[in-house]
Amino acid sequence: MTTDLSPADRAALDALIAEVVAQEERLQFTEFTHEHAWMLGARLRERALERGQAITIDIALGEQRLFHCALPGTSAHNDVWIERKKRTVREFGASSYLVGLRFPILDNHTLEAAPWMDPMQFSGHGGGFPLAIRGVGVVGTIAVSGLPHEIDHALIVEALSEHLGV
Repeated sequence: MTTDLSPADRAALDALIAEVVAQEERLQFTEFTHEHAWMLGARLRERALERGQAITIDIALGEQRLFHCALPGTSAHNDVWIERKKRTVREFGASSYLVGLRFPILDNHTLEAAPWMDPMQFSGHGGGFPLAIRGVGVVGTIAVSGLPHEIDHALIVEALSEHLGV
């Protein structure tokens, strides 16, 4: 549990949480359209192909799926992870990574171990990120599955940063 962390480990966790919060604040759109979804999804796909990464990508505006792509080496199980990550983003209005980092601090156990959360429906692992419009809030989700969860998250941040020019 987080309460068992050394002061140095707790400081590192707090710094990571602050970094992810800053990413979510910085990576917001002024508008989000079907074309944005296509360009962002294609950018993620090309990046993954260049790196030899087997990932599934999903971009949704509300409940409408605008982009979905599964690269060679993935399976239907990646789609299960995608849905869990998307539900987490929609439920908490934050990236699945941030939720997973904060949960033990706020509730003294992981998201998946919370008695009121269905671990088959939600995930505190990285790879789900809110698509937010500045001044409006979360309007959709972008999710990646197939890599270690910190790398799924980092790939989304990298693509959004490039797409938004920040």
